[in-house]
Amino acid sequence: MTFDPIRLGVVGLGRAFVLMLPTLRNDARVKLIAAAAPRAESREAFEAEFGGRGYASVEALANDPEVEAVYIATPHQMHADHVAAVAAAGKHILVDKPLSVTMADADNMVDVARAAGVHLIVGPSHSFDPPVLKARQIIESGQFGAVRMVQALNYTDFLYRPRRPEELRTEEGGGVLFSQGIHQIDIVRLLCGGRAKSVTAMTGAWDPERPTEGAYSALMDFDGGAFATLTYSGYAHFDSDDWMDNVAELGGAKGPESYGAARRALQNLDPVAEAKLKATRTYGAGTVPPSALSNEHFGPIIVLCDRADLRLRPGGIDIFGDTERHRVEVPLNAAPRKSVIDALVAAVRQKIAPPQTAEWGRASLEVCHAILDSAQTGETIKLTRQCGIEYREETQ
Repeated sequence: MTFDPIRLGVVGLGRAFVLMLPTLRNDARVKLIAAAAPRAESREAFEAEFGGRGYASVEALANDPEVEAVYIATPHQMHADHVAAVAAAGKHILVDKPLSVTMADADNMVDVARAAGVHLIVGPSHSFDPPVLKARQIIESGQFGAVRMVQALNYTDFLYRPRRPEELRTEEGGGVLFSQGIHQIDIVRLLCGGRAKSVTAMTGAWDPERPTEGAYSALMDFDGGAFATLTYSGYAHFDSDDWMDNVAELGGAKGPESYGAARRALQNLDPVAEAKLKATRTYGAGTVPPSALSNEHFGPIIVLCDRADLRLRPGGIDIFGDTERHRVEVPLNAAPRKSVIDALVAAVRQKIAPPQTAEWGRASLEVCHAILDSAQTGETIKLTRQCGIEYREETQ
């Protein structure tokens, strides 16, 4: 089955857009035709590369009659307003994770997408990584019985990469939970069926010069009896990519020369200089992510089932059965995040929503807030906004 390319607009030409570029450039099922960004230099770079139209406002892009769908790649705290503007124009939406910062905004985004009759997909997140999707397919086959336990770990220097001031303020979506934990939560929810029941957690905020949460550990339980442990540190000196075949999160090779680079780059920088350094990672500024050699990943993940354990790797899945082990290879596509475009095409052209809908994004965001609440109160937090894995076909 073939379709005309989806005519895609993009809101925000920062780091998130840069990381999607290898996919957008290499998947013929989408065509970038418009962009909205506050910086004229970014808009001009977009127009020079893609021949599209640059807009200074989200509303102007949303009302472009040629745009079918919009990728919202702006900072977390802006998502709610931008989704509302795009939905009001009747355009389908791909919004970068997390769905929003506050649960009130998340509720409103679910409502405005429903009212407008548009699909809203939350991604890319690492729940779209091909090895994760392959693991979910294996689980759904029933070949190895039920999932009983999942362990997810990741140790990075995330908190010591260049940050804008608001990225170090929890109330504005800063810290590791909204930017990084949401990936891990999405993955674990997908592997365990989606519907989490409760969360017990602790967090760490250990650097007063970067006053936000930089680490957490959490225990989640799910309908059906599975449970999962999630641990993340953005303060780490140990790099868990050592356990992932020396492949970096974005799929590039991870050599020993990269050790300590993030902390070295921040030495003697004040917040203004740090924000300028962060700006060098935006579109049109000249910084290009390294080429991917393998699929993206989010650290070690082990899925323990009745009759086998699955270990997710950048190149595929190691399956440890009762009496033998084998490996399922998952090769890299020329469009590294092809699965995100698969979901967008299915939603826009076939009216079939992926699991990662607005409701899904709200459920994962609820877990982020539950981790913060549990860490503050010392109590187990019951979850009330969870949803399961559904591939929903619209009838309208």
